[in-house]
Amino acid sequence: MERRVVITGMGVISPVGNDVETFWTNLKNGKHGIKMIDEFDTSDMKTKVAATIKDFDPLDWVPRMELRRFDMFTHYAIAATTQAFKDAGFDVENQNYTPERMGVILGSGVGGMRTWEDQYDKKFLQGKKKPQPLFLPMMLVNMAAGNVSIKFQAKAHCTSVVTACAAASHSIGDAFKIIAADRADVMIAGGTEAAFTRDGVLGFEVLTALSGSDNPDRASIPFDKDRNGFVMGEGAGVLILEELEHAKKRGATIYAEIVGYGASGDAYHMTSPAPDGAGAARSMEQAIDDAGIQPEAIGYINAHGTSTPYNDLFETIAIKRALGEHAYNVPISSTKSMTGHLLGASGGVEAIACIQAIREGFVPPTAGLENVDPELDLDYVPKVGREVENLEYALSNSLGFGGHNATLIFKKYSE
Repeated sequence: MERRVVITGMGVISPVGNDVETFWTNLKNGKHGIKMIDEFDTSDMKTKVAATIKDFDPLDWVPRMELRRFDMFTHYAIAATTQAFKDAGFDVENQNYTPERMGVILGSGVGGMRTWEDQYDKKFLQGKKKPQPLFLPMMLVNMAAGNVSIKFQAKAHCTSVVTACAAASHSIGDAFKIIAADRADVMIAGGTEAAFTRDGVLGFEVLTALSGSDNPDRASIPFDKDRNGFVMGEGAGVLILEELEHAKKRGATIYAEIVGYGASGDAYHMTSPAPDGAGAARSMEQAIDDAGIQPEAIGYINAHGTSTPYNDLFETIAIKRALGEHAYNVPISSTKSMTGHLLGASGGVEAIACIQAIREGFVPPTAGLENVDPELDLDYVPKVGREVENLEYALSNSLGFGGHNATLIFKKYSE
């Protein structure tokens, strides 16, 4: 029998807040973190808006000597993990845990994009002969997990998942199964991303994936008939997953239980989800089966909901395939309407949104949704969040380029 796994710590760096309380308050109130891009010149670009991190100083989280040794995606990961670690009541100095029974899985879609762009500029545009000595390890996607493992002395399973926009959800799901299988007692899991650079934005722009809106209030509008692409975001979302008895023995606060995990591949296209929604539906069906519940038990869905024409339509089709008639009864929202799309970090921050929704019985809105696309006929919680009675199970979807699908199910904790 698999061991039960609970959430005992949470940490977040996001466009709508750099701690869980601020993040959740802004989501509840439908406040977005999208702004006009002023970090670089966009005069030759169609993309004018982004959801960036505000008021973040890496020196609040790492010593000065480490400032130039880590890419920003690693700084975000360390900051969110520091919050989650403290929230869970763990202490590196006093070593009130067994390092060999604590592991790390942190995902990222891109990794050290800022380092790559900075070193490219210096070498080719400024004529430097060599990149800096730590160029390669700063850029590698696995370095967020590796450096978190070092800093927090987590010596069990340590890996990094790279499945584009599904990376954080796959990381959390894999961590869940590692604890359930008794290969660790505690796992640090989630995702981090800092790909907001000129080249990063241009890369998505030439794919025609980004919104061309110049109005921050009408840029990330999932399920709206006027949606025209996603808004690029950045940040990190990290959870502390823990075996139930281990958590109870040390008197930890338990925020929720993770009970279901599904993963599938579309095997269809590099960037487009499958039109029939079959792959995403299989992921949801697996998670529901893993949780040992019926579709009717799902009380909230945090959709992948990117605000692209294809994703929102095909995910809606997938939800109908997986939930049947119950799809019409369950509130569905996309918090990307407020955070933008955090790419490989999305599933981490959205898992926190699901956990908070369960704890408070409140579903955050799809902010800015004014004109629901006539092809989309489910309950997308437009503009204003709502209270939901007896909210016991929340489902989170993450769908990544390459056809990578991940679904997590969280449950209100009870003995």
